[in-house]
Amino acid sequence: MRSETMTLNMGPQHPATHGVLRVAVELDGETIVRAQPIVGYLHTGMEKQAEYKTYTQSIPQTDRMDYLAPMSNNLAFCLGVEKLLGIGPPPRALHARVLLTELTRLASHLVWVGTHAMDIGAMSMFFYTFREREQILGMYDQVCGARMTASYFRVGGLAMDLPVDFLERVSRFLDTMPGHFAEYEKLLTGNPIWLARTKGVALLSKRDAIALGVTGPVLRAAGVKWDLRKSMPYAGYDQYDFEVPVGEHGDAFDRYLVRLEEMRQAVRICRQAIVKLREIGPGDYRLRDYKYVLPPKEDVKTSMEALIHHFKIVAHGFFPPVGEAYQAIEAPKGELGFYFVSDGTPKPWRMKVRSPSFTNLQALDTMARGGLVADIITAIGTLDIVLGEVDR
Repeated sequence: MRSETMTLNMGPQHPATHGVLRVAVELDGETIVRAQPIVGYLHTGMEKQAEYKTYTQSIPQTDRMDYLAPMSNNLAFCLGVEKLLGIGPPPRALHARVLLTELTRLASHLVWVGTHAMDIGAMSMFFYTFREREQILGMYDQVCGARMTASYFRVGGLAMDLPVDFLERVSRFLDTMPGHFAEYEKLLTGNPIWLARTKGVALLSKRDAIALGVTGPVLRAAGVKWDLRKSMPYAGYDQYDFEVPVGEHGDAFDRYLVRLEEMRQAVRICRQAIVKLREIGPGDYRLRDYKYVLPPKEDVKTSMEALIHHFKIVAHGFFPPVGEAYQAIEAPKGELGFYFVSDGTPKPWRMKVRSPSFTNLQALDTMARGGLVADIITAIGTLDIVLGEVDR
């Protein structure tokens, strides 16, 4: 009898690792003894680069961290800087941010359902979910001229106002989504192959999830009702009515059900945001404090004071007070936080990102142990990681 184990390298060039992730899998026959994730192949040094850029210049970098949820990254960054400055956006910008970040949550979860199903062998699902995601990317394009790397939010509000017919377009899209959710459920929820590949697979207990610092749908599927939109409200989420779905078993199937329900709740929040934006009507889409925010172009052409403010912000940036601030949001993948240390100059002395993909990846070993080789694919997919956010 041979008693030694075999080490198998999975990735970093592998379609099911969702990026350049390498996993050193130790096997006893077909059973996983240990799964060690090895990261760093995509390291871009975004946190260090931020020390050489003004705060506004770093916004485009956030889009490229979790490139499937760019607006969420923009929001966390801007809220962190606004906390540092002690300012906040006007009501129209506040609710526009909520609308766009919930559309982002929807788009991110659609990619997850489609790609995770494809990992396991359900090919058709990918085409269904990308059909809806394509419509959301079209909305991004209408709002800011970019489909993925939006860079639309600004410290103090938005880069520009929402287009005139944007709310009607979003409303029409939201009306179609309940029917699409029913399609997804018909394809997957009762599918015996899907159930066999996800039920009781990649288990993560409530105790382990908390100990490993896991957040987002992975934590809630383990039975922990923790959502920063409810627990530590930001961006006006305390004005919205929605539910936080929670699982029971902490397996891959529960994570699927939790994310599916989160998409339904995102649609619910978007509808409320549209109502609030219509009640507010036309108005300021960014703060009128020109020490931090660019004045309108019309004012720059007619007012010397506005021209000076514009020149100072573009040439030098704004000057936050000496201090520090941390702001976290409930991104589609979990708790995304930005920590800033200011030395009073227009560039942060230090920027640190608390990214959910990086922290959640710690749970891979715990989830994979005792499973079969095929289950490592399910374990990686069910975490919903993006390597741009892991390596930063």
